[in-house]
Amino acid sequence: MAETLVKICGLQDVEVLKSMLHLPLDYIGFVFAPSRRKVSIERAAELIAELPNWKTGEIPKAAGVFVNPELDELNELLSVVHLDVIQLHGQESPAFCQQVRRAYPQVQVWKALSVADQERDKAENEYSLEDYAAAVDAVLLDTYDPLQSGGSGRTFAWNKLPSYQEIAVQHDLPLFVAGGLHTDNVGELLDTYAPYGVDVSSGVETDGIKDIQKMTAFVERVKQS
Repeated sequence: MAETLVKICGLQDVEVLKSMLHLPLDYIGFVFAPSRRKVSIERAAELIAELPNWKTGEIPKAAGVFVNPELDELNELLSVVHLDVIQLHGQESPAFCQQVRRAYPQVQVWKALSVADQERDKAENEYSLEDYAAAVDAVLLDTYDPLQSGGSGRTFAWNKLPSYQEIAVQHDLPLFVAGGLHTDNVGELLDTYAPYGVDVSSGVETDGIKDIQKMTAFVERVKQS
């Protein structure tokens, strides 16, 4: 079985990032959308400049998280900050994702899709995973939240995963799982559903700050599975 990839999202502090240099991470996410974890272009550039100092395995790839960005916004940011991934977390259409891919062929485009916990929660994405299959390089499933685009700290109903995974496999599309993950529950996710990758943010924080002990425990739990 292939090793599950790990993305830690929402980094803001350079000293915290320096404390992570020994962790075998695959992706680090920087939030440019409205959020308490949002970073400025200047801070993101400072953080990403630390990545070549990574001490374990390959250098993690830098992912930028956006919600309904304009191409001008992406142009401005990418002229200053090197990103490996543009992660779109809003209502971006497959056509827009294709447009971003054509504009930045050196950068992967990921699309986040919301999954509702309850049938009464209408997390109906306007487009399906299949609609995005030819337009993006990966898909990330996150918990539906009517008030924000991700970062809710809540899991969704994982029994919905197999249907998404089946479609992803058909289209050779990497599928990441986010939403409410932490060290105590990620093992169940891995053992039951073996996702391609996992994405964590609030689950490795203490009082809203990234916690090196929690990050270390989370990464070790994933990588030992």
